[in-house]
Amino acid sequence: MSQSSRTPNIFLIGPMGSGKTAVGRQLARLLRLDFYDSDAEIEHRTGVDIPYIFEKEGESGFREREREVIDALTRLPSVVVATGGGAVLLPENRDRLAARGCVVYLHTSIEQQLERTRHGRQRPLLYTKDPEAKLRELMEMRLPLYHSIARITVVTDGRQVRAVADEIIQRLKELPT
Repeated sequence: MSQSSRTPNIFLIGPMGSGKTAVGRQLARLLRLDFYDSDAEIEHRTGVDIPYIFEKEGESGFREREREVIDALTRLPSVVVATGGGAVLLPENRDRLAARGCVVYLHTSIEQQLERTRHGRQRPLLYTKDPEAKLRELMEMRLPLYHSIARITVVTDGRQVRAVADEIIQRLKELPT
């Protein structure tokens, strides 16, 4: 995008392992915007990691912290924000994301999610005997929510971060103003 055109805030949504953080960093670099990751911001504000919050406060405690961070980050100007996979669960998060910027859904298959998340230990919802079944359950619940607020959907399976970021930039240019 040209320097003169005003780039809207860009909010990346999608399941864990869809590439929101990596794509978000790349997009922010290419568009000269500030980048934030809502999970990293929660960890920064609390001084502890996400699994610890889940352990001590449960998912509901984490979601409340996430709600506060999403509210704060979506109020900032000129940002790309990578949200957590479940950020769309709360109606107020969906409302804020949709009203304060352009929501981009990074669509990823369950197979790709499994591949991308298998080595990570920062995913408390996957602390289960059957991560694939859990990912399918989460996708079934969240997919309609992702679609309900996304202005742009981009498939990330088997794609390089730069290619996904370039497609998002092209699609942003095509949006009606």
